[in-house]
Amino acid sequence: MAFSQYKSLGETVQEFQITYTEADFISEVPFSVSDYFREDLSLMMREAVVDNSEAAICENLVYPILKEVWKNYRQKFLIWSQKSLNCSADLSGFPEYILARRSPLGKVVFDKPYFVLVEAKLDDFDAGWGQCLAEMIAAERLNDGLDITVFGIVSNGDVWQFGKLNKTTFTQNSTFYTIQELDRLFAVVNYVFRQCEIQLDARVPAPA
Repeated sequence: MAFSQYKSLGETVQEFQITYTEADFISEVPFSVSDYFREDLSLMMREAVVDNSEAAICENLVYPILKEVWKNYRQKFLIWSQKSLNCSADLSGFPEYILARRSPLGKVVFDKPYFVLVEAKLDDFDAGWGQCLAEMIAAERLNDGLDITVFGIVSNGDVWQFGKLNKTTFTQNSTFYTIQELDRLFAVVNYVFRQCEIQLDARVPAPA
């Protein structure tokens, strides 16, 4: 079944027997946002149509923020957009974005482990998390038995929600973040990327 067929968080939790919890697990890691980025985002939000569809949300609001943080981690990770993630007949599809290890063979290789799954939804966060959690489960299963916490992000462009999956326990961060508080949002995304870097360094041997 495609990821998009999971229509609620409860449905996915029940289908895969995942334990659901809530906690504030995120610690903000400060990130310096450039004046250029602030001005460009302000212009786009003021003058452009940025959130009339999931594609517009991805292009105008979600990806620019992910990309800005990713630049600091680009030696170790790649962000893949609409890349097929195929775990089984029940877990397959095309997540909006996947943060994955940068392969030692080069940027053309979609390498494991997978660390972050990102979904954009107009406003239906329950459906967004149902789909995102299914993607996180697929990533966890595809990570070759590595004990890696997989992170998830669901956003409508304005509100950003975060979660993590460790084996069979999914924790949704109790606090939501908003693009209106840009420095806090960047600090949270930076935290997620930093946790991925720590896990990569600890569990995946560096190329010779």
